[in-house]
Amino acid sequence: MSKKILIVGGVAAGPKAACRLKRLQPSWDITVVDQDSLISYGGCGIPYYVSGDVADESALRSTSFHMVRDEAFFADAKGVKVLTRTKALAIDRKAKKLKVENLENNAQYELDYDKLLLTTGSKPFVLPIPGADLDGVFTVSDLHKAIEIKKRIAQGQVSKAVVIGGGAIGLEMAEALTDLWGIETALVEFMPQLLPRIVDAEFAVMLKKHLQEKNVAVYTSEGASEIVGNSEGKVIAVKTPQRTLEADLVIMAAGVRPRSELAKEAGLVVEPWGGITVNSRMQTSDPNIYAAGDCIATRHLVTGKQTFAPLGSLANREGRVAADNMAGGFSRFDGAVGSFIMKAFERCIAATGISYETALAEGFDAEYSLTAPADRAHFFPNTAAVILQMVFDRRSRRVLGVQAFGAMNDSISARIDTAAVLISKGAVIEDFSMAEMAYAPPFSSAIDSLNAAAFVADNLCAGLLRKVNMTRFLAWMEDFSKEPDWLALDIRHPKDAAVMVDKFGAHKWLAVPYAEIRQRHEEIPADKTLIILCDAGTRSYEVQVFLDHLGKRNSLVLSGGFNVIRRIGPDWLG
Repeated sequence: MSKKILIVGGVAAGPKAACRLKRLQPSWDITVVDQDSLISYGGCGIPYYVSGDVADESALRSTSFHMVRDEAFFADAKGVKVLTRTKALAIDRKAKKLKVENLENNAQYELDYDKLLLTTGSKPFVLPIPGADLDGVFTVSDLHKAIEIKKRIAQGQVSKAVVIGGGAIGLEMAEALTDLWGIETALVEFMPQLLPRIVDAEFAVMLKKHLQEKNVAVYTSEGASEIVGNSEGKVIAVKTPQRTLEADLVIMAAGVRPRSELAKEAGLVVEPWGGITVNSRMQTSDPNIYAAGDCIATRHLVTGKQTFAPLGSLANREGRVAADNMAGGFSRFDGAVGSFIMKAFERCIAATGISYETALAEGFDAEYSLTAPADRAHFFPNTAAVILQMVFDRRSRRVLGVQAFGAMNDSISARIDTAAVLISKGAVIEDFSMAEMAYAPPFSSAIDSLNAAAFVADNLCAGLLRKVNMTRFLAWMEDFSKEPDWLALDIRHPKDAAVMVDKFGAHKWLAVPYAEIRQRHEEIPADKTLIILCDAGTRSYEVQVFLDHLGKRNSLVLSGGFNVIRRIGPDWLG
């Protein structure tokens, strides 16, 4: 028997569900309603369209076989009816009707449904500050705004830009404006670091340094307080409590919120922060109404809490699960671990699971390993260090999260994707250390960097390794009085170590090469706390074990070593 299916929202989850439903139930009447004129586009590709990496906006709306996903495409190729420029106004759950308005002629009417799917997405958060409505201030919320931004840039109307917000979209837009177009770009972020709550501070600092090297001015701990316009109502500057930044264009990328008003007004259960509550089958509190995509609350598989995960990749999977269950099948979407990856000029930064800071806040007995191995076999040409951090719970040994920073290639995505699968299954340290990874010198080391991070985590849990965190070490380097009994033991090549001895003096910096430790160990004092440094941390651990064997247990290893220090770029490094 044919059924009427209504889907509200036509960007990611909605079209995916519609096409899946039509394949499962070809006789069903399936209609997608969307208030926009452009549908089924890759929203995550907008920064790359603005930058010019994607030459034409239609590419974001096209299939892999180069057909534009418009109303005609869905009708002719998919058998799905799409009503664009049609706004959903209210749901009558008892009568199973959806009230809509045609935005072209303002006509209102009702559509019947047997089952309804809400894929209403998210909306950008607009800061409640003066000047937010000026001409030249944009949110990156839809393809129309992206087209207008690129049009203004291409016409030479933009020479200076300010991006408000240091999350993924803000960072991608800052790169897009700077890299191809050469626009003088500043980025302001209210929180103390970029990518707050996604990565830990050291990773955010490495990213900030690289952005600055690429001529993006970055101001953290500094929120926008006002957007200034001229007499014609056009933006000319952004004010913060510390400075005024000139701008012809302002991108407000202060995050997004679930678009769940329709669900809430219909009496469906909605989380206090706005996400529509669904079960693992994507059903709302009304069994005939489903929801998927950016508008829903998603269970975090590490914390177990409801969270907001506005990702196109999740939306597509959620849409498929909803379709399966609406069609009478049984599929589950149990939650997510919040996997994230982004390009920033010549670097890549990624994370999955939760950060160390979040783990502590959630009450875990958290610790982390920080490693800096090569991204492929050390003897292979053009190798580069990958900074990898594994967050784990000491009691259960469960891995809670992994973060990575390195060169813009495939090495990080492979490790983060692997980690995401393992973390989603509740993997412990041993699962990571013994995970089988494909090996060939152009792609990885024989001991994969993910395995190596787990080995370090295992050593920490077993008490075989004692470390000092990077933040504490850098604070000491800025003020030696913070830890007056510390002495840096530099085991790198004599030429590298000599530079530091000359700069800080032998009373704070002792150079003994790694290969000479066993012959010269008597030179190492027993009345100081030794901070052992090498490039990545591996040799430092070996030296710590040897000194412990001699009864000198007065050492701490600086995990990540100079591979991390160089990417953070403190002033004293020169």
